[in-house]
Amino acid sequence: MPLSLIEELPKIVKEGRAEVARILERINSGNALALQTNELVLPSKDISGLYRGEVPSVDENEEWKNRLIYGDNILVMQGLLAGDSASGLKSMRGKIDLIYIDPPFDSKADYRTKITLPNVNLNQKPTVIEQFAYADTWKDGTVSYLKMIYPRLALMRELLSEKGSIYVHIDWHVGHYVKILLDDIFGKNNFVNEIIWNYSWGIRTDSRWNRKHDNIFMYSKNTDNIIFNAQEVLEERQISDATANRLKYKGALITDGNKGRGDSELALPTDVWYIATINGMAKEKVDYSTQKPEKLLEKIIKASSNENSIVADFFGGSGTTASVAEKLGRRWISSDIGKPSIMVQRKRLIDNEVKPFLYQSIGDYQKEAFESSKLYKRIGDLSQVVISLFSDDSGSGALGFGDEHPRNLGYIKDKKTLVFIDSPSRLTGFATLKKAIEFRDNFLGGWEKVVVLGWNFAYDISSAINELNDSKLEVLVIPPDLLDKLKSKATYKKLVDSGKIRFSSLQYLTIKPIEKTVYDDTIEELIIKLDNYILLSPDNIPLDENDKKSLQQLMATDPLALIEYWSIDPDFDGVTFRSKWQDYRENTANDGDPLHVIYSAKIMVPKKDKRVVCIKAVDVFGFESMVKEEI
Repeated sequence: MPLSLIEELPKIVKEGRAEVARILERINSGNALALQTNELVLPSKDISGLYRGEVPSVDENEEWKNRLIYGDNILVMQGLLAGDSASGLKSMRGKIDLIYIDPPFDSKADYRTKITLPNVNLNQKPTVIEQFAYADTWKDGTVSYLKMIYPRLALMRELLSEKGSIYVHIDWHVGHYVKILLDDIFGKNNFVNEIIWNYSWGIRTDSRWNRKHDNIFMYSKNTDNIIFNAQEVLEERQISDATANRLKYKGALITDGNKGRGDSELALPTDVWYIATINGMAKEKVDYSTQKPEKLLEKIIKASSNENSIVADFFGGSGTTASVAEKLGRRWISSDIGKPSIMVQRKRLIDNEVKPFLYQSIGDYQKEAFESSKLYKRIGDLSQVVISLFSDDSGSGALGFGDEHPRNLGYIKDKKTLVFIDSPSRLTGFATLKKAIEFRDNFLGGWEKVVVLGWNFAYDISSAINELNDSKLEVLVIPPDLLDKLKSKATYKKLVDSGKIRFSSLQYLTIKPIEKTVYDDTIEELIIKLDNYILLSPDNIPLDENDKKSLQQLMATDPLALIEYWSIDPDFDGVTFRSKWQDYRENTANDGDPLHVIYSAKIMVPKKDKRVVCIKAVDVFGFESMVKEEI
């Protein structure tokens, strides 16, 4: 007979504590994954395609920049706790005054994302990374969920300041079990409030009491030293004179209580909140299924943080926490594992003309998967497996050279084609491609062609390929779920027998030659036009077969319709992309077309004899491409 949830809880707590101990040891020993800065976003007030005047600038020496982070939050928090001396990002341990999270709590949730394209509506399944996370979260129902949430809550405690607090937004599905975990992590004495958020939205039934509230558990690091600004969140109440006088006597009424019956009075806040959900016509609505109203976050942020406090949300969703924190003068960190969430948040923040912020990611998921693998302990062994699974377009399979030669090299017999396998612990970039070309030209007398198979790619990989301009070089993507499928020898054999391993080509963007006009010897005008967008194989995108066919048709007729967002850095330094101009779908201020970005941008910049212009594009599935041109 399986154990009940109550019987499982001690085991969940014991395993959770052990996992947290391992994570903290990893952080302390300097082995945590670092946050990778993909972009510094400088939201332009004019995103209509014509920017005149000074290009937005930012103080590079400013100590703090807000952060939007893509990745599994357990890895994100490890990166924040560890810091990164190489990039100058300090550890966030004990620096965050307020954490609000709204984790998923319905195991029957549909995580598909609807994508509206010209004449096509697609339903995208979760990305491979999301699928792994959701599979782990729900494979054993509530037990899996609690195993997922425990170490994350524990790391959040490490990030909280001594005067900080955390609000965990939950509902009836798992709320009572989560509270037990919170008691264990924060201490029962540090429980502050159970807040009831009451709303009227939802399906109505006459078979039971209608469920019209969520629970929000508030805990502190130390209840004797907690930020709580009651005067910032006084509540309006419709009360009688008698009630007003009684509340005033008890110190709960803030106004003088001399108004007539039915008049509104201001009183100290309570733990039952009547806040409406977002209606379909609300200005703040961003069409994200779990979006919470800004008034809800306003109340939390005003009460439990001060101006310039750092506020974090590690299940960022639609970005309400970051958006409200910005409006209220707080600093913020928002992360999410879903690419749709990151795209929605980025557009929302740009719309709100926020201060410059960093867009970061955890880019080494394959490294993490490899290091946790029980079957392959040496990268050379894994490379041999990948070689055995690879075949070219003609169906010719690759072979290994044997132990006397590098184990990450293979070849296709009778084709004079060399196969180079990169490590899951590295980002495949310019240096890797140069090394592969050297092997092609010199290894065992030379080869006609080299195929590079990579797990993770540097964000400027497209530019690297264009710069090398080598027709005898091919770069392909190793299936992102391959390591997960190689968990046992049985699954490996199943893969070999099925023959259904597809190594996809990279996506890339092309632009037309940049036009430059010089004015007054001090200013120059740049005109940047998109040319084409080549998407990687639809087989590598989580879609149903019918949607894949529709996507292929669109790729053939209107490829630039797949661009969700594009931005320009007119002075790329080769390290940090500074997005000083951007446009995105649904920005109808430019051409009234919500399904396309504009394809041309005109910007005015200080005159230079030489500059590198870099263009970044993100497609509707969240894949990024970059192209750079020296002018």
